[in-house]
Amino acid sequence: MFRSHDDGVAEAIGFLLVPGFSAMAFFSAVEPLRVANRLSGRPLFSWRLYSEDGEPVEASNGMRLLADARLGAEDNPTLIICAGFEPARGESRRVLSQLRAMARAGATLGALDTGAHILARAGLLAGVKVTMHWEAAPAFREEFPDIEVVDELFEIQGRVFTCAGGAAALDLMLHMIGARHGPALASAVSEQFIHDRIRGSHDHQRMALSTRLKVTNSKVLRVVALMERHLEQPLAPAALARHVGVTARQLERLFAAALAVSPARYYLGLRLTRARHLLRQTDLPAVEIAMITGFSSGSAFSRGYREHFGLAPREDRREEGV
Repeated sequence: MFRSHDDGVAEAIGFLLVPGFSAMAFFSAVEPLRVANRLSGRPLFSWRLYSEDGEPVEASNGMRLLADARLGAEDNPTLIICAGFEPARGESRRVLSQLRAMARAGATLGALDTGAHILARAGLLAGVKVTMHWEAAPAFREEFPDIEVVDELFEIQGRVFTCAGGAAALDLMLHMIGARHGPALASAVSEQFIHDRIRGSHDHQRMALSTRLKVTNSKVLRVVALMERHLEQPLAPAALARHVGVTARQLERLFAAALAVSPARYYLGLRLTRARHLLRQTDLPAVEIAMITGFSSGSAFSRGYREHFGLAPREDRREEGV
């Protein structure tokens, strides 16, 4: 998709703003284009903002941006969908129909943060590997099990590209600038943002587990990684301990020293946090979410959820939608 483009004509890029979009991802994508124009001394890129109806769109931080036009009012060879944690707000029949029409016309379609959800709903990701913000990935996998989700910063597949959002959008656009106008310009743009390394597509989104938890004990880290891989069918304490060659009692002591919590309590927290993401980002019934996160019954799930978060699952879903 990213190839040399230096015919003297500014490359037009459209941004579809979905209500609740991530302002950081949007600005991380558009600002490198502005700086590339300034450093090159000529208009390499131009950009236009679109909304479903041409009206202003509010980001997740409350900032409102003016749209230049409604989606479909102008032709765009490249359109990037900017979404946040409520991608369903961009899944109207009209938007999905317009995206399909653009795909048929040969347009390149991109997605930041959870924008991949909208492309999937439009049926445009068959056979395409995608990425998105790590927090949204579990819910996406539940709704679209046939689409492969990877943990990369960005993923480019033919005329479709997806990006994890946040600062990863900067790396995506630096990659694009380098592919079209050379690595020297991409490096110069990166330095303008005091971004000392242009990360590649295969860099992972999240910090290393040891950095994230501020834990150095290798046995604890291995057990936590194992827990994160087995949320739907939780492993017994004895099985976790055997995995790292200690007894269940020894594992209790290791977790107490490293994380000030028991393995069982930590594991429960992981499962409930995953449940909360699914509850807030999907329309899955609470009882199905309970099964996905390893609870034996809806009542056990509700009880654990209330004890951990201070409110029932149905109350949390309702408050999030306000």
